Amino acid sequence: MIFDWNYAREILPLLWQALHITVQATVLGMLLAMVLGLLLALARRSPWPLLSWPTAFIIEFVRSTPLLVQLYFFFYGLPALGWKPSALLTGILALGLHYAAYCAEVYRAGIESVPRGQWEAAQALNLGRWRTATGVILPQAIPPVVPALGNYWVAMFKDTPLLSAITVVEVLQQAKIIGSSSFRYVEPITLVGVMFLVLSLLAAWLVHRTERWLRLPGQGR
Repeated sequence: MIFDWNYAREILPLLWQALHITVQATVLGMLLAMVLGLLLALARRSPWPLLSWPTAFIIEFVRSTPLLVQLYFFFYGLPALGWKPSALLTGILALGLHYAAYCAEVYRAGIESVPRGQWEAAQALNLGRWRTATGVILPQAIPPVVPALGNYWVAMFKDTPLLSAITVVEVLQQAKIIGSSSFRYVEPITLVGVMFLVLSLLAAWLVHRTERWLRLPGQGR
């Protein structure tokens, strides 16, 4: 038989345990990317060049270098600086920083899509910059960019196998370990593919539900 169902059921618990690592890295990495990305977007739009120009350089530098190179840089560079986090934490930080650069551009597009009249109305009401941003601009800027943020969430999930390069045993690496010990790769790789497919579809559905929940009045379905 090409696919042994009994063997698949036998190795499923091992893959399930490794899947927890993959999901943990994705969720924490995306949370970091969303928060840091928003801060980078606001900093890039700052009227002070000493803040906006270095931020723009950081965003473009991160977007222009491969994630794998950044993973190696964090894994070998942080210990040289006196901090040696676990491989998983290093991977989460690298994923978060990498995708924060992309999220920053998504946020910036959303902010710049808000009509200028909203900014002028906030100034006319004598609202401060912080109150304007959090109470007027961001509530209008974020809902339209939720689909783009969701795409990066799914993309990050599919990029987690790169963490195996820094010794993180995520689900695909676990499948390769199982295959190398039993010389049967069809079952573990197939199961991993199904796991990625199911969770990616689930993530897309959650993003769609979030988009509908955040949709502003007057927007289409």
